[in-house]
Amino acid sequence: MPLGETIVSLSTPHGESAIAVIRLSGPDCSRLAQECFKESRGLEPRVASLRHYLSLRGDKIDDVVALYFADGKSYTGEPMLELSCHGNPFVIQRLMEDLVARGCRMAEPGEYTRTAFLNGKLDLAQAEAVADLISARSERAIEMARRQLDGALGSRVAEYVDQLLSIQANIEAYIDFPEEDLPEENEAGPIQDLAKLSTEFSALIQTANYKESLSEGINTVIAGAPNAGKSSLLNLLVGEDRAIVSAEPGTTRDYITERIIAGPYTLKITDTAGIHKASDNTEALGIEKTVQRLSHADLVLLVIDSADDPPTLPDEALELIAAEKCLVIENKTDLAASKDRADYLPELRHIRVSATSGEGIDGIRKQVVDLLEAHEIVPHPDSLVVNARHATALYAARDAVDAARTKLINGEPTELAGSDMRMAVDALEQIVGEIDNEAMLDRLFSAFCIGK
Repeated sequence: MPLGETIVSLSTPHGESAIAVIRLSGPDCSRLAQECFKESRGLEPRVASLRHYLSLRGDKIDDVVALYFADGKSYTGEPMLELSCHGNPFVIQRLMEDLVARGCRMAEPGEYTRTAFLNGKLDLAQAEAVADLISARSERAIEMARRQLDGALGSRVAEYVDQLLSIQANIEAYIDFPEEDLPEENEAGPIQDLAKLSTEFSALIQTANYKESLSEGINTVIAGAPNAGKSSLLNLLVGEDRAIVSAEPGTTRDYITERIIAGPYTLKITDTAGIHKASDNTEALGIEKTVQRLSHADLVLLVIDSADDPPTLPDEALELIAAEKCLVIENKTDLAASKDRADYLPELRHIRVSATSGEGIDGIRKQVVDLLEAHEIVPHPDSLVVNARHATALYAARDAVDAARTKLINGEPTELAGSDMRMAVDALEQIVGEIDNEAMLDRLFSAFCIGK
């Protein structure tokens, strides 16, 4: 991906649409802004202008809205040209072919954002946030991605680096200038400061556990005895018939997964086989899968039939149902035999609903949000959330800080502690991109969509 070339791509989804956007970036954008339109008046930067796009042969291809960005004033930091044309795939193809004929190269996945990073318009954490923002599946995921895109993680890393450099400078002053009139060295201060940094690194590392639930959806399992109405509840929450509903117990033998919105969160919700003593091997396999799903669940919706005696669930299932992640849904409240079952697993939250009439369904979403936030299954709205790459760098920084602290406690040479702190700084700077690793950048940006 050499800099200095002019790249082009379609930045809107493929297929028919009212408008399509073609994006160019590179040194030839200024020339193309003149040649493609054959008009004496040039394009004023950052001002949209309706123009006739003419091919190399002089044929009119389409009327486009052209928008030019000058060098250093664009997303990539290079001259950029954006063309909004009619969203006919044939028109798009002709425009793209003509631009390639004029010397442009088709952009690779993530090349615009990679160019922005290489030109200093974004740090690496911000570049990753671009992909997170595009793929976010919930309001909270969008908020987290936007905070990182605004540079919150980069600012936090800069603060940590400043603190480490300050501690290191204080220690090394006594190494480099032992005969100067310096205050008496206080090693307890650096030891405490390093301990505080280690604790903060650990807390930030733990937020990586939230990453998948924010991006893919909170892993939610609908469980309960056969014929309690689990599949009916899933269908009602999803808004369509996704699961087979039958009066015959044990109809669900495998699991079905769908995504629904609950407040600012997305739930990746799975309907499972009823939990009870199996009557055949096939049913037993379905129940075993349910228990496996429960063991990995962030949230459990335990459905019971409020018109029947409370179920006796297997011990292996009950062991996986904890108060901090389970909501008991007392279903079938529309039946005359329905009773309040608050005394069943009383340590858990309860809500009474009818999957047949829809009564109480909105309350499920509210209870779910309350449960997620009360027990920190989801991050606080103001918190930072790191990804696996950030966490790896933070692990290395924490280990180096702990090593430096141990050396100071044991009275080892402060030069060795200073070396550990420099290693911690190097690890932190990898988060924002103070690295020279072409292979790592290739892997990171290859996951982006073309046109971004």
